[in-house]
Amino acid sequence: MPDLSNQRRLAAAILHCGEGRVWIDPASQEELADAVTRSDLRSAIKAGVIRRQRIRGTSRVRARRHAIEVKKGRHSGPGSRRGTPRSRVTKKERWMRRIRPQRKALRELRNAKKITPKVYREFYRRAKGGMFRSRAHLLANLRLAGYLKEGSP
Repeated sequence: MPDLSNQRRLAAAILHCGEGRVWIDPASQEELADAVTRSDLRSAIKAGVIRRQRIRGTSRVRARRHAIEVKKGRHSGPGSRRGTPRSRVTKKERWMRRIRPQRKALRELRNAKKITPKVYREFYRRAKGGMFRSRAHLLANLRLAGYLKEGSP
């Protein structure tokens, strides 16, 4: 097996790539040992004995598979978390998760005639002002104010 390091270096310069990307046909290595000039190597490139290999990029297959799993809710344990629970959920999202159940509870109580429209409106505004931490806190305040009986939701 002849030493083709010089031929490889010259071919890389001709092909405008690195030496690692120069492919030399294993069957034609003996003839290439005699090719010492650039013109010899150009003719070898034309003949297809020397080629420039494609750039191999980083495969995205594993990244795509991981993204699909993350979408399903996997890989979200404590070891994968960066940031506090508050930073992981936006202020708006936290507000929506809090206010929607409160408004739904008020609506259900009003429709079931357990509270009057006036009380509904008053507590709706309080909820909008952020007075209640949760649905349970809202109901506790309704009971405390005497608008709901102990047994009701």
